Amino acid sequence: MTPLENEITALKAELVDMWILVQSQLNKAKDAMVQFDKDLAREVLVKEKRVNSFELKIDRDCENIFALHCPVAIDLRFLLAALKINTNLERIGDIAAGIALYVVESSVNFDAAALEKTSLIRMYDEAVNILMDTRTAFEKEDTVLARSIFKRDDVLDAINDNSPSTVGEIIKADINSLPEALYILSIIRKLERIGDQAKNIAEEIIFYVEAKILKHYESSKKINPEDEE
Repeated sequence: MTPLENEITALKAELVDMWILVQSQLNKAKDAMVQFDKDLAREVLVKEKRVNSFELKIDRDCENIFALHCPVAIDLRFLLAALKINTNLERIGDIAAGIALYVVESSVNFDAAALEKTSLIRMYDEAVNILMDTRTAFEKEDTVLARSIFKRDDVLDAINDNSPSTVGEIIKADINSLPEALYILSIIRKLERIGDQAKNIAEEIIFYVEAKILKHYESSKKINPEDEE
């Protein structure tokens, strides 16, 4: 392989390692929430520094490849996509840390019935699965799998949309559940953002593999041609 090909291969491996770390953070944050394990939650918060360091290293590696090799065509698209994917992964890492922080701050355990009623666990599992599938799509350059992410995000959106009324019912049934219910609502909001980050990643995979830009595509389709005249 050429020096550029070696650098690209190494960078791709770094991104996969970042993906695995962020996925681990999400899984540990979920376990900490379900088991109300404050020590495990604190571990997630400590490892957030590692996620941040990973992001900075990948950014630097991308900059070095730009400076030394002046890549073109698919190599250029890959590097541009890698920079954005790196940012999206770091933001998902922030979300995992935010969920862990709720566990540390909460004075009461999360009620299993409340978690079930709000579909939080189902939402969490789907968010993690979506993240795993974006990684598979990235590793295999599978744009069909990447495109499937857009539809699957609808599940997260639906649970998020229903959450205010569901959480309201929990609070009405027991006013003492207010602090816990608000934490649950906040976690649902964070999980919904994982879907948004995953869609961004899927767009970048399609961009570098197929040279197609999907960002703002849906909104542009809604524009009335007469409005542009």
